[in-house]
Amino acid sequence: MRIGIVCYPTYGGSGVIATELGKALAERGHVIHFITYSQPVRLESFSENISYHEVPVPAYPLFLFPPYEIALTSKMVDVARFEKLDLLHVHYAIPHASSAYLAKKILAKENIALPFITTLHGTDITLVGKDKSYEPVVTFAINESDGVTAVSESLKKDTYAYFKIQNEIEVIPNFVDLQRFSKQPKEHFRKAIAADNEKLVIHTSNFRKVKRVQDVVKVFQKIREKIQSKLLLVGDGPERANIEQLCRELNIYNDVRFLGKQDPIEELLSVSDIFILPSETESFGLAALEAMACQVPVISTNTGGLPEVNVQGVTGFLSNVGDINDMAEHAIHILEDPQRLAQFKKNALQHAAKFELKNILPVYEKYYEKVLQRSRKKNPLIREQV
Repeated sequence: MRIGIVCYPTYGGSGVIATELGKALAERGHVIHFITYSQPVRLESFSENISYHEVPVPAYPLFLFPPYEIALTSKMVDVARFEKLDLLHVHYAIPHASSAYLAKKILAKENIALPFITTLHGTDITLVGKDKSYEPVVTFAINESDGVTAVSESLKKDTYAYFKIQNEIEVIPNFVDLQRFSKQPKEHFRKAIAADNEKLVIHTSNFRKVKRVQDVVKVFQKIREKIQSKLLLVGDGPERANIEQLCRELNIYNDVRFLGKQDPIEELLSVSDIFILPSETESFGLAALEAMACQVPVISTNTGGLPEVNVQGVTGFLSNVGDINDMAEHAIHILEDPQRLAQFKKNALQHAAKFELKNILPVYEKYYEKVLQRSRKKNPLIREQV
């Protein structure tokens, strides 16, 4: 198949999943065309089956804000027309789904029909999409999609609850590449960070309020009172300055390492003992899955799709949002007993294997074929695969 993939090219979960999916599809022989405003962060290696098309957004004095949606639509039309795409797969509803709908209508005037699939990732539904400024367009674009997927049962349920959706939503969970995310021999890293053999607690995020990084710090403070440990904070974002100040106020700053954005996150996960994810909401919890793949048990909240990833008492523990005492008690319970910790690590890897890329990729391929066949029946203008 010749597939156009539209995503945000950032460190966020939707961009990561879209990029890794495209790369895996290319390895299976599909021709992939990424369409976005800059090169995706994980699109770092060359592949003969992958092309990247940058969306230029010209600035004109007339526009207070650059019209990205229009530029994106035009680029979709251009790529679909000249690369003979079979379908578009857009990740994150806003504004990709509405732009794909407009591109589809433009191409129809040229007797070219192009089905598009919209994958819902989370905040495009639970946060941004609920805004009254966007809701009518989001609802329309989802209903006009030729296929719709969500990354968790929880997100599917929320989508039907928040929007008047008539379209069928298929749940295809996020995935992890176990060839990349696996425990690696990086003991020299551990010795450099934890010279006195302290336990290593880790958190990765974009440091937005919804991630509740302050709860990570407060949980760590309680762990540290019982178990000699250090905290690794990976990532960056608007809350970082506040978190640094909180660490100073709690007098734990010397035991916290602010590591900023790290691409080889698997190397840091490989030396960690427990992962803390106290988010206000998570539609799936990709960071937790990547930690589990590296044999790191997870302490998380029980919100959104996290219970579909983190199994209570098996791969870690789940707590109510904001319950730092419960999170700390569970973390200490795991860390204080070496045999218990080893069992949780083993369980985490076994469960993560269910979400391995090789298991999820065929599900996407089957869904693509389903959408294409359905679209061809509805519209004979759909061109055959090239």
